[in-house]
Amino acid sequence: MNYILPAEWYPQSGIQLTWPHKDTDWKPYLYDIETTYIEMVKIISVYEKVIIVTPHVEEVKRTLIFHLSQEAMANVLFCSSETNDTWARDHGAITLLPLTIDYLTFQQSGNALLLDFQFNGWGKKFPAHLDNRITNNIFNNGLFHASLQSNDDFVLEGGAIESDGRGTIMTTSQCLLAPNRNQPFTKEQIEEELKRRLFAHRIIWLDHGNLIGDDTDGHIDTIVRFAPNDTLLYMGCDDTNDPQHDDFLALEKQLQSLKTPLDNPYRLLRLPMPSPIYDDEERLPATYANFLILNGAVLCPTYNQPDKDQEALQTISKAFPHHDIIPLDARTIIRQHGSIHCLTMQYPIGVL
Repeated sequence: MNYILPAEWYPQSGIQLTWPHKDTDWKPYLYDIETTYIEMVKIISVYEKVIIVTPHVEEVKRTLIFHLSQEAMANVLFCSSETNDTWARDHGAITLLPLTIDYLTFQQSGNALLLDFQFNGWGKKFPAHLDNRITNNIFNNGLFHASLQSNDDFVLEGGAIESDGRGTIMTTSQCLLAPNRNQPFTKEQIEEELKRRLFAHRIIWLDHGNLIGDDTDGHIDTIVRFAPNDTLLYMGCDDTNDPQHDDFLALEKQLQSLKTPLDNPYRLLRLPMPSPIYDDEERLPATYANFLILNGAVLCPTYNQPDKDQEALQTISKAFPHHDIIPLDARTIIRQHGSIHCLTMQYPIGVL
């Protein structure tokens, strides 16, 4: 059977969150990040289901019952699993759908296929052995209505790829060619693996746009995102004194040279660069590109920078004119070098 990696605006059954706890790196500001997670659950549960992975199911359930309505709680599922950290985008399953889909009713013939790739802490930077087992634990708990395929012989994080839903995958050379990923594979061999495993027709490699403070070696979801109607939302940088300026200018030029599968230029929508945010003199990788698409809404990171936050929200609304555009303060999230999209993984309709 042939499959496709759907675009993220394809109808969803739910979002995975892997809950923070005292044995994760969130310990110094656990209350703040739990407050952010509670707000995410409140928002997401309005539009679709939320599956929460945690080693402390009863404790998290009590917390949410206190903060959420009964209606919202009806949309929350739980899976008990030991975890190293919380970055569901990178340890969550990547879902393929069979090509036999009726796009009017979104009915499909055959099960979705969950790809469980190896997650090794972004090139063995951080412990990941527990997170690497999460997808299999969710499957064994009977929470997925889909087939599961192990791809543990290949390292791939969900934040490293973007799909247009039509067979084009976008990624970055700085991430997929980084140490401790899939060596000794060459770029050409990695491209063939991506095409084979993701049923892709073409791979677009971006070579610029590394955010200072990014632990992932340059995930695509921090700099460029696919949107409907051949649109690309991307991070720009206007400050010539910012050490990132030249790299993001090179990214913009590369995007301007890209063509769609029909050989047309992409519609480019430029997001602002947040003013630098520091934690103990370390610059954090703040980005507006790390938004989460829901059924009928887009959850967007903000950084208490009113002018730039508003510009980013307005730009994202141009790409998603029929969605609710919802801001969420992401200043606590970026203290661990990620943002909203990094903390989440979507599952298409019918999977949960």
